Amino acid sequence: MHATTAAPADPPLEEPPASSPSPSRDDRDGLGSRPFTRFKRLLVGRPLPSDRLEHERLSKKTALAVLSSDAISSVAYATEQILLVLAVLSTAALGYVVPISAVIVGLLVLVALSYRQTIFAYPNGGGSYTVAKDNLGTMPGLVAAAALLTDYILTVAVSISGGVAAITSAYPALTAHTVLLCVASIVVLMLVNLRGVRESGAVFSVPTYVFIVLMLALIGMGLFRALGGLDAAPAAVTPRVDVLSARQHATSWPAGFALIFLVLRAFAEGCVAMTGTEAISNGVGAFKTPSSRNAATTLGWMAAILATFFLGTSWLAQHYHVMPTTTETVLSQLNRHIFGTGALYFALQYATFAVLVLAANTAFADFPRLSSILANDGYMPRQFAARGDRLAFSNGIVALSLVAMLLAWLFHGDTSALIPLYAIGVFVCFSLSQAGMVVHWRRLRDAGWSRRAWLNGLGAVATAIVAIIQVTTKFTHGAWIVVLIIPLIILLLRAIHRHYAHFADEVRFRGQSPLIFLHHTVLVPVNRITQATSAALVYATAISEDVRAVYVETTPGDAAAMRAEWDSWEIGVPLEVVPSPYRSVLKPLVRYVDDLTSSGATDLVSIVVPEIVPRRWWEHLLHNKTALFIRTAFLLRPNVIVIAVPFHVGRAHRLRDLFDYDESLDDDRRPGAGERRRIA
Repeated sequence: MHATTAAPADPPLEEPPASSPSPSRDDRDGLGSRPFTRFKRLLVGRPLPSDRLEHERLSKKTALAVLSSDAISSVAYATEQILLVLAVLSTAALGYVVPISAVIVGLLVLVALSYRQTIFAYPNGGGSYTVAKDNLGTMPGLVAAAALLTDYILTVAVSISGGVAAITSAYPALTAHTVLLCVASIVVLMLVNLRGVRESGAVFSVPTYVFIVLMLALIGMGLFRALGGLDAAPAAVTPRVDVLSARQHATSWPAGFALIFLVLRAFAEGCVAMTGTEAISNGVGAFKTPSSRNAATTLGWMAAILATFFLGTSWLAQHYHVMPTTTETVLSQLNRHIFGTGALYFALQYATFAVLVLAANTAFADFPRLSSILANDGYMPRQFAARGDRLAFSNGIVALSLVAMLLAWLFHGDTSALIPLYAIGVFVCFSLSQAGMVVHWRRLRDAGWSRRAWLNGLGAVATAIVAIIQVTTKFTHGAWIVVLIIPLIILLLRAIHRHYAHFADEVRFRGQSPLIFLHHTVLVPVNRITQATSAALVYATAISEDVRAVYVETTPGDAAAMRAEWDSWEIGVPLEVVPSPYRSVLKPLVRYVDDLTSSGATDLVSIVVPEIVPRRWWEHLLHNKTALFIRTAFLLRPNVIVIAVPFHVGRAHRLRDLFDYDESLDDDRRPGAGERRRIA
């Protein structure tokens, strides 16, 4: 090993040429890949600083599109689901659709009034999980969280499937590509949401308001033509009958209890119209200030629009004798009969597709937010609590997209197959949230608390009854899946929480004892002498005096040549040769380290691994990932540390030459500024 000498002064640094400017901060990321960075920026945009979070909040008009699209768009399939269950009664089913819809609208008004109180009581966001956990305890809170997570996933799958059904109704040739269209729609939604809440809201506002205007026109024109006697009912079409209804009543006309059960099933299916009602209460924190007042106003708009559309669609379906068919949705039939087959028909079909796809955005807004709250409470992986480049909860958005794609594939994008699983979790959350608010008011006992408690209590009882009806009537038709999944999610959340509690206990620092100095041995795996090997040895000798090079002999006879070359280098670092009769590099190295630590010769072992970093991404495929395998092999072994020393092939010798820097801090440019230990 050469003697330590004073290092000569570095030559003056040259200014980078004007034609090759230093890469900007946005062009550099952890992967060091400009093409990847540019592609990422193209998809999701440039990163936003944290102080822009306030600017990402939503106005009332934008929030109506982002947080209410789920509820408003449910009119595209809620009436159809009622008729689908009652279709076994043939045209007699039409006599039940309006009364059932009216009962659901009454329940909607009650729930909306209850959530309006929650909004003012929890100005930072009164989601079912938060309200239930604060007032009823941890377990009810976890039940609400599991039910909400399930419902958000189903919201994406059902909304996307319903939107694709609107397109396939207009273009039957696309029916064979239903799953592909569902997956493509989910991917588009994911990318838009990764760009941030405000930007996604701006994109989604136009289709939502186009749908609202066209639906108002459809209901208005339909009522005008119907009440004016200008329209005759369309010719009867063989209706599509719900599978369970057809099986239960194939041989007999439903009467008595069977008829009551059938009507209750239709009511339970129609309650999908209320999904998404809680989204505004969950997302109060996403509104611009004053957030509570803006959220309450938006909730009122949403309830009024949903009630008008739902009752209007059901009444028109009853008047025009429209029943669901295997090839066309109820809304499409009404659209075609009232608007004809011209531009307005296709405009509403496209708007229905768009708003149903965007309805999934309610879940994209609330699922990541709920996941972040659970992550902060230690019930979900902590990665879900982190905001991405665009201040959105990116990990939650991606996770929701992947699970929704899986559901769309498993159920072939069939809305009627997904609906029985839907809305159960919503009403469980409604009930727990309202019950929690009753406890909240009783505990607070401020002015008017009794009236508020009675309103929330009435909402809790009503929604609990609906939840029981849904589970009872839809259990054999798919609801059992949700009943099974919710407890499994709760078990998973509790397991994650136990892990974090155990982890916190393990890493907690107890006492103020002094640090213990340990004997530190550093091993450098080598297979030949290269500049990468030299760089690793430089680092190794800087952190310990006990440094050893380890050569694993995979081919008999190679060790002699390696030792001769090593001895001629004369750097003062001993070379240990480990034979490997089975040509493995990892197992002999692991065994050598185990023997070293178990012998008591050292307290701590560091393995410094030279790692080649090629210049181009595809060149990684041409090199063995030995460093990665070594890190993995020693990951679970105590008192063993693996350190990778990267050697950048074809890169500048001085990394700072690639970046902007303050020359006044360049102390080592002055002659005699310091000494360096070199291995030549």
